[in-house]
Parts: sequence; C-alpha cells; structure tokens
Amino acid sequence: MARAPRSLPGPRPLNALQFERLLANAARVALVLVGCLAALYTLREGQVFLAPVTLAVVVGLMFGPVADRLEHVGVPPALSAAAVVLMLIGIIAAGMALFAVPLSDWVARAPALWEKLQAQLATLQGPLEAVSAFQSQITSMFSDESAMAVTVEDGSEMIGMAMLAPAILAQVLIFLASLYFFLATRNHIRVSVLSLVVGRRLRWRTAHIFRDVESRVSRFLLSITVINAGVGCAVALVMWLIGMPSPLLWGAMAAVLNYIPYVGQAVMWLVLLAVGLGTQTTLQEILLPVGCYIAINFLEGQIITPHFIGRTMTLNPFLIFLSITFWLWAWGPVGGLVAVPLLLILTSVLGHALPSRPMLPRRPVRGTAYMTAREATLANTAQAIREQSEAEDAPGEKRREERMRPPEGTAPDGMEAAR
Repeated sequence: MARAPRSLPGPRPLNALQFERLLANAARVALVLVGCLAALYTLREGQVFLAPVTLAVVVGLMFGPVADRLEHVGVPPALSAAAVVLMLIGIIAAGMALFAVPLSDWVARAPALWEKLQAQLATLQGPLEAVSAFQSQITSMFSDESAMAVTVEDGSEMIGMAMLAPAILAQVLIFLASLYFFLATRNHIRVSVLSLVVGRRLRWRTAHIFRDVESRVSRFLLSITVINAGVGCAVALVMWLIGMPSPLLWGAMAAVLNYIPYVGQAVMWLVLLAVGLGTQTTLQEILLPVGCYIAINFLEGQIITPHFIGRTMTLNPFLIFLSITFWLWAWGPVGGLVAVPLLLILTSVLGHALPSRPMLPRRPVRGTAYMTAREATLANTAQAIREQSEAEDAPGEKRREERMRPPEGTAPDGMEAAR
C-alpha cells in the first residue's frame, strides 16, 4: 500500500510572549528612526546657528596649540583667545585684499568671457537642440493645456542679495564669538565634562577621548593647511608658466577648494575648463591648465599627503565621500569644510567608546614571498575566525582540557621542560 506523502511542517504560531517581544523590538526601531529624522530636521533647520558654531569648534581645535603656546608664556586665556581670533581675521582680510583686484577684473570680464564660451560651445548646439526638442515633446504629452502659466517679470536679484547679507553677517559674528569663547574656556569645558563623569575608568576613557580628538584634529588640519598652501603655490607657479591670466587667483582658489576632498577638486576642474574655453582657442591650450592641475593634485593625494599625515590618519574614502555629501546637503559650503574633521572626531570617540582588539590566531599563517601585507592580514583573520568556530563547536570536556593544558614548552609545574 502506497504511503501518503508527508507534508512539510508550517511555521509555528507566535505565542503571546514572542508577540510582545516582537512589538517591543519594533517600537525600539521606530523610536530610533523617529529620533534620526528629528536630528536631520534639526541639523537642516538650525543651519544658521549650528553651522558657524561647529566651524568655530573645528577651527578652535586647529588653533588650540597656538593658544597653548601663548598661555605657556604667561598670556591669560582671554588674551590668547583674542590674539588667535585677531590673527585669523587678519589672515582672511589680507587674503581678500590681495585677491580683490584680480577677482574684480574677472567679474568685469565675465560678459565677454561668457560670449566667447558660448562661441566655443556652438559645436554642441545640434545635440542640445535635439535634447531640447525631445524634452518639449515629453512635456507636451504629459502637460495640461488648461493649466494657468505664471510668469515672474522681475527677478530682483539685488533685493535677494540685500536680504541675504544680514544672515551672512550674523553667521560671521556667531562664528567669531563662538571661536573666542571656545578658545578661552576650552580647559574649563574639559574639566566640567570630566567632573560629570561617574567612575574612574569612564573618566580615564573620557580624558583620552579629549586628548585624542584635540591631537588628531589639530594635527590633521594644520598638516592639511600646510599641504594646501603648497598646492596653491604650485598651481599658481604652473599657471604662470603656461601663460594663464591671474595665476595667483587660481592658486588661492585651488588651496581653498582642496579643503573639501573630491568635490573641491571637481569644482576646480570645471573652473579651469571654463576659463580655458573662454580665453584659449586650440584644444591643447584649453585642456593644458586642467591637465596640470590634475597632475599636481595626483602628486598631492598619492605621495605628499600620505607621507606627511601618515597612514594612521587616513580614512576610508567611501566614508569621506558620504560625510562630505551629507554635510554639504545639511549646511552647504560650511558643511563641506567641517565634514572630514567631524568624521575624525567621530572615529576617535568610537575608537575609545567601543575599543576593539585585532583578531590574532593562535597559529599564525606563514606568509610567502609573493603575499602582500593585506593578504597576510586577511589570511590571519580567517584563521582566527576558523579557530574560534572550532572552539565553539568543540565539546565542553575538550575545551576544559585545552584550558588546563600548559603552554607549549613548559612542564605541568610551570617550569621549562628539560631538553
């Protein structure tokens, strides 16, 4: 007699305890998502206040060693902070005064430059017209003919700039005031935070977080500032050699934009390409400034920066890109300037708050002559995971025996075995 096929068991129904646990976990996840959305909304809407204050803290961490030097000499913290703020204002004012003339010259030449740029781009008129015609056809297919069209006759850009000027001035004042008070009271802030920490071990870890954040951020920003100044000088020299007008302006722009990885370099490429299209005639002369800048940027990113900053300060490029895009979305250009320092602060805090030990196997893998350091690290990590899995799958008696076994090369009484 044929035996009936046995049906597969279905999923077990949830009991009341499991259902309550599932609801509790779902509530926690929903609460975390709501908190993240509230934080994003706060960052976006509080840009006028949060962006200059954060920039002041980052710049204060950069100039903290300068204020420390002044305080070691005997200058009070209030005067040292004022000296640092005045020095920063002087540097910014000197830069604006130095590059005001060439910048105003380029602003005056903008209409003629735009006409020449349009003449250079006239060869692309055919494809652009085809795309525009296709777009108009798609728009006519999905548009409503009865919709009312609204046209604004007066753009009034001067009114918009006049309304924007007070907001920019307020942010500058908030930045300068925050920078002064942060530099003058940074030691009091550290002592106040440490006094609120309960527990000796947690206080020790918090003190190390302060020290690591200050040292890493100040070292990184000071090194990047020196490197960017060198990049600006190199770009200005090369632009002068190839005959580009206003080479000092392009050098200064390259130095400032180099603070924003990836995005700043892309903007500089577009600027040099547009200037080349508007001032040069042949294709070689148009692409020469961009090619020279790419070569300088390649040397800086692959050789100079890793040598001066070190491999320990190097962050994951994907994390840098995510940080830059997020803070540019939240705070605009100011967010691009503080993106990498904030990522350094976050990695320092997480490194001390969640310390991790490297996975080392008991029996290290012997590297070959053709094995790179990365391959050896991955092989040792895989060996450590394999040993941990074997230890977890081993019976309790075997694990107990391994724990009681003395190390290799020693006798049961702890003395070295006779040879």
